[in-house]
Amino acid sequence: MRILAISDEESRYLWDFFEKSKLEGIDLIISCGDLDPRYLSFLATFTTAPVLYVHGNHDDRYNKIPPDGCISIEDKIYVHEGVRILGLGGSMRYSEGEHQYTEWEMKVRTWKLWFQLKRKKGFDILVTHAPALELNDGKDLPHRGFRTFLELIEKYHPKYFIHGHVHLSYGRKHPRYDKLGGTHVINAYERCVFDFEDDNPGAHVY
Repeated sequence: MRILAISDEESRYLWDFFEKSKLEGIDLIISCGDLDPRYLSFLATFTTAPVLYVHGNHDDRYNKIPPDGCISIEDKIYVHEGVRILGLGGSMRYSEGEHQYTEWEMKVRTWKLWFQLKRKKGFDILVTHAPALELNDGKDLPHRGFRTFLELIEKYHPKYFIHGHVHLSYGRKHPRYDKLGGTHVINAYERCVFDFEDDNPGAHVY
């Protein structure tokens, strides 16, 4: 399964200079948040692949302009071709934004998933907006990662953890690819493509 992961900044390659052929071979599109909902709707128009999304900390506008043809996976496990995908959007709370959470609030969200996690027997991909604590996160509160995500990874051992929020263009060098135990960690900033079945995706994320 070939996955296009996107986050935080609309790709000019896909939007301004779009050609339908650029989405050929893509089986699934996953947005990790903070993207114009019209951008997601645009991509959904030109592909038969499902477009899944979680909210970023700047996505309050989705209430007024929902991304047409796309599927929210907030607080649920979505299954595509047998692959279980868990979505938990939002960032660390630093103001009164709708999609911001304290560590405790994020933990409560995961507790409420207990039945889904039991019924689906875990998940294969964790999709979030914010990173995990001390795993390529920022030092400031708005960009600090969640310890709760580490706990989910350590308990369920998903194959992938995909997040955004921490731009690769920031002064501090944040890597596109990392690994935590057996879980491959991908920063979806702007866009990247990877194959779910790849045993060494770090060498092939592009």
